Amino acid sequence: MLPCLNEAKKRTKNKVMVKKYKIDDNFRKLGLGKTYFIKTYGCQMNVHDSENIKAILEEMGFKESSGMENADLILLNTCAIRENAHNKVFGMIGRLKHMKEERPNIITGICGCMAQEEVVVNEILDKYRFLDLVFGTHNIHELPEILNKAIHNDKTEIDVKTIEGDIIEEIPVKRDSKYKAWVNIMYGCDKFCTYCIVPYTRGKQRSRRFGDIIKEVESLKDNGYKEVTLLGQNVNAYGKDLELDYDMSDLLEAVAKTGIERIRFVTSHPWDFTDKMINIIGKYSNIMPYIHLPLQSGSDRILKLMGRRYTKESYLNLFDKIKKTVPNVAITTDIIVGFPGETEEDFKDTLEIVDKCKYDSAFTFIFSPREGTPAAKMKDDISLKVKEDRLHRLNELVNKYAYEANLKYLGKVVPVLLENVSEKNGSMLAGYTDTMKLVNVKAPKEMLGQIVLVKINDVKTWSMDGEIA
Repeated sequence: MLPCLNEAKKRTKNKVMVKKYKIDDNFRKLGLGKTYFIKTYGCQMNVHDSENIKAILEEMGFKESSGMENADLILLNTCAIRENAHNKVFGMIGRLKHMKEERPNIITGICGCMAQEEVVVNEILDKYRFLDLVFGTHNIHELPEILNKAIHNDKTEIDVKTIEGDIIEEIPVKRDSKYKAWVNIMYGCDKFCTYCIVPYTRGKQRSRRFGDIIKEVESLKDNGYKEVTLLGQNVNAYGKDLELDYDMSDLLEAVAKTGIERIRFVTSHPWDFTDKMINIIGKYSNIMPYIHLPLQSGSDRILKLMGRRYTKESYLNLFDKIKKTVPNVAITTDIIVGFPGETEEDFKDTLEIVDKCKYDSAFTFIFSPREGTPAAKMKDDISLKVKEDRLHRLNELVNKYAYEANLKYLGKVVPVLLENVSEKNGSMLAGYTDTMKLVNVKAPKEMLGQIVLVKINDVKTWSMDGEIA
């Protein structure tokens, strides 16, 4: 089954089906004596998808390999949002080809958002027929059946559904952390920003049932988890498709009342960020004072071309409301430079917003055209040199304010969830403050998984150092 871009654009009023995952007993021994390796690209949703894939494979008898060189099954879980991600994946596919030549019996495949792109699957059929399986974002729950076909057939098993999407509950999950967990609250997106491929690769907006989400959070809390992050392509729009009398603010309040110690959510769209939601965040101490609020551009003209449906004035009003209502809040953002038609004046409007907001950090990118999106067809006459210069100037400003934001923590005592051994220093632990600041802490490994008070004694642009207070 091949993907179709034109079909992926369609939105109907068809009811979203809620189904339960169940593995066929015939597939439970398919992976006995074999190992798997998954390479994940992209966003938090992709990371969580990989946690589901791992658990499904282990239900089939596979064991996780420490590296791809020794694995019997290698899957690339892919991201489609930028050209750079595409290039990395195809570079890795080239590496898989060499591995396949050396070990013909290994099973190789790709899944995720790139697999939902028509142009990608056509390229695989044209140049990379050595791959054994390709499946998309809508049928992870069918992996046992897809893998069984791939093992027993002599051709690439392509099973990519171009559908608006359903909701599959009770998919098993092998979580990467013992202390913090991703919790999907919705899937897909109906915003159709002109540059974004996500509505095509992830399907229409569909919210999980309120009770199913709360049940999952309560289970995580009972199993010792300290933090949950509520996931969705546009979490603020949660519940709008259900036509029921609750929304994201109601969900946040209900999750807060479970008593789990830390709650985060990503990603927000300024369009759906309500005053009620801001008030709930300010009201509950276990909803973390950290908000990712994508700007994309500070120019009203470019925002309109992007299909973002807000103005710089309405964005700044929202920003100010959040700052006034949520104590000690940290706000981060996404910004694209070099969008088709962006002038120097448009870019200066973006710099002006950054100067006003002084973000704690920002993810900044040069515009990357995605085939099939409206922006990919827009006239782009900005040279790469100009785009790179704008990105450099933007990053200088972002880095300046990121460092200034961190500097305010020097000498202060802040709560940190100690998550793992520090990559910087094996004798230290690393974790995040309530405001999502990375801290390396002098602490014994016995303190992993605890939320502790840490005194900050050194700050850098992207991290801090501290000791137990």
